[in-house]
Amino acid sequence: MSAREPCIVGVRHHSPACARLVAARIAALRPRYVLIEGPADFNGRLDELFLGHALPLAIYSYLSGAGVQRGSWTPFAEHSPEWQALTTARAIGAQLRFIDLPAWHSAMDDQPNRYADAPEADHEARAEAYERALGERLAIDGRDALWDHLFEQDGDVDALALPLDTHFRQLRGDDPGSPGNAARETMMARWIAWAMARGDGEVLVVCGGYHAPALARRWRDADVAATRDEPAVPKPPATEETPLRHGSFLVPYSFKRLDAFQGYASGMSSPLYYQWLWEDGSAGAGRQLLRGIAERLRARRLTASTADLIALQTHALGLARLRGHAEPLRADWLDAVAAALLKDAQEAPLPWTYRGTIRPGTAPLLVEVMDVLAGDRRGRLAPATPRPPLLDSVEQELAALGITLDGEREIDLLVPHGRRQSRVLHRLLLLGIPGVTRVQGPSLALSGERSERWRLAQPLEQQAALIEAGAYGATLADAARALLEEKLRSVRDDVVALAQGLNTAALAGLAAVGDALLADLRAAIATAPRFDALGQALGVLYPLFRHGELLDVAGAPLLAAVIEAAYDRALWLYEPPAAIAEAESFAHLRAVIALRDLVRGRHADAGEGRQDLQLELPRALAVFARKAHDTGAAPLSRGAALGALLSLPQLSQDMADTVDLTAAIALLGGIAAASLGDAVAGLLALAREQLAQEPAFIAGIDALVAALDDTDFLRALPALRGAFAWLPARERGRLASALLQLHDATHLSQRALTAPLAGDADAVALARLAQQERRVWDALAHWGLVAADTERAA
Repeated sequence: MSAREPCIVGVRHHSPACARLVAARIAALRPRYVLIEGPADFNGRLDELFLGHALPLAIYSYLSGAGVQRGSWTPFAEHSPEWQALTTARAIGAQLRFIDLPAWHSAMDDQPNRYADAPEADHEARAEAYERALGERLAIDGRDALWDHLFEQDGDVDALALPLDTHFRQLRGDDPGSPGNAARETMMARWIAWAMARGDGEVLVVCGGYHAPALARRWRDADVAATRDEPAVPKPPATEETPLRHGSFLVPYSFKRLDAFQGYASGMSSPLYYQWLWEDGSAGAGRQLLRGIAERLRARRLTASTADLIALQTHALGLARLRGHAEPLRADWLDAVAAALLKDAQEAPLPWTYRGTIRPGTAPLLVEVMDVLAGDRRGRLAPATPRPPLLDSVEQELAALGITLDGEREIDLLVPHGRRQSRVLHRLLLLGIPGVTRVQGPSLALSGERSERWRLAQPLEQQAALIEAGAYGATLADAARALLEEKLRSVRDDVVALAQGLNTAALAGLAAVGDALLADLRAAIATAPRFDALGQALGVLYPLFRHGELLDVAGAPLLAAVIEAAYDRALWLYEPPAAIAEAESFAHLRAVIALRDLVRGRHADAGEGRQDLQLELPRALAVFARKAHDTGAAPLSRGAALGALLSLPQLSQDMADTVDLTAAIALLGGIAAASLGDAVAGLLALAREQLAQEPAFIAGIDALVAALDDTDFLRALPALRGAFAWLPARERGRLASALLQLHDATHLSQRALTAPLAGDADAVALARLAQQERRVWDALAHWGLVAADTERAA
């Protein structure tokens, strides 16, 4: 080939056939320059790729800061054409360059995997239509099966070049591609023109097949300076306020992450199968596949007898002959699995006939088979590989605190050293680092619980996760804070998520998150539409206000303003009558409890001389009183409002005529039978300490239930059972004893009233049987067959 024309080899990423072709072309042509689709900003560090890693691995490139977070992976397996280009070119002493845009370029915004080859919207629709039409013409179902049929069969490697070139030209045609692809191709064309302009040897280019036809046309028109300098690599965007962090590091990768069925839009699915194909050809890959499937299914105790496996192999060989394959290919084996091993009809399509994650409803046997073909091979970086600063920061912090990532660890939160350990582990948990699991501990920061228990380990994925998390910052605190801020930017209108984010920050000791988050919270509260959400947020915010030393927000003016705004809006949303769906009952009661706790706590703080929160407490009492007397309000909410007043006796003295036990019984007496349990639930949820063991309340409830006829009792029963679930087991036992004493039945065990049934349906069925029995006795007494008091005596 003349140096006046570059050799452009279009490939499908992670294709063994393309990898063989690339290696053969480089060995035969011995080019001076080998240009590879990859991040050009990594060119100064190409030697890092050859330190002796165990594949697969990836280059992870990132840009982060000032509300921007971009990351992109450039993965390599042994059977990747790009990896074979790197290793073969290095072996012959060629000049190696990556020629694609950096990950932080805007063209990569929607490209988290550089070697993804899924069509982009309408710009690559032509490519998708072409492959679909070709598959229909050849009666081949699925893009991967079509590729294998055309190119992955054993044969002469050199004979692949012309069919591949034709295929990719038909795939692309004259389509200009998306703006992102156009920008990338402009950059790659400049590199080709640069190498050609040097005129000191052959130039070989390895790129995605979709790009190849465009580059063959565009490199001559590339804007190349007259100098012999390499094309300038775009610099990351900068902001005046905050410098953006950017960089690239090698990351250990895994076959699972490469697999399209795990969600990666890679060039090939089933990476372990294609590794077998690379190593042993079609026949060897088939043997490995059959052995792997047999071992997996038997390990999972799924049906796979020797006869089944013989039938599978026979079926695969037959399909291969029918389809013109010298040896069964991947789709032949998988179709044979479906024919020989599946016993029932399938609702979901066979997973190898489409791209993307496996769909719900797929047979477990097929899920296991696809997992076998994906493989669990994991990469490992050489010890001398440069690492982002975050890894050293984490190791130093863990060592300083005496934390080793092995086994379970219990931490005492009431001592400073324990709190420091807890913060570090919460930061790792926030970053999603594998091997760090919180088994037990308080849900709210500084809730008074003494200990946490953690399960710690060092899985292989941990190093990769830490390297990727390094995009957020050089220290553990910086990275955790940046990630939390990024997550919270997407929920700025969600008061619950923002309040929980503040609690997460407190647990992780991230004080710097506070002010910006509180400002977002204040804005979200002003437009919050739901009382339940505001109440849930207050249940998080007020404990932080009182005990937020861990986050330096205890008594903070901005947090006080947020709580005051939430208090004001929560009361405004609570007062109007509104229906409460059964599914929302618990959330509503928790919100009323949070509001009541705020009122009670603020009253106690004032008694201690603390005046940090400016809350109009009489307003809350008035709202509770009006809600309790509002016959249009939901019974659950009325009961909760009255329960709140009963639980605030010192504040409610001027309303004594409305909040005594008589008022509670009077409220219940005016509630329809079907809703009686809802009102009782509201009362007990807010005032169980005041009511559950009060004889007058117990007697009043008993009288109301006894006055119900059979039909109303059946209507009231399910909700009543749910209401008493608010009482702890010991209190339910004491209540049962009081009821037995009330009915002179102390000779019976408490279990006569507290023994659990399987569910409300059983309780209702039991009540219906009792009702039917009474009707029978009444009928017998009516006809004089038994005495009128026989039933009672029995």
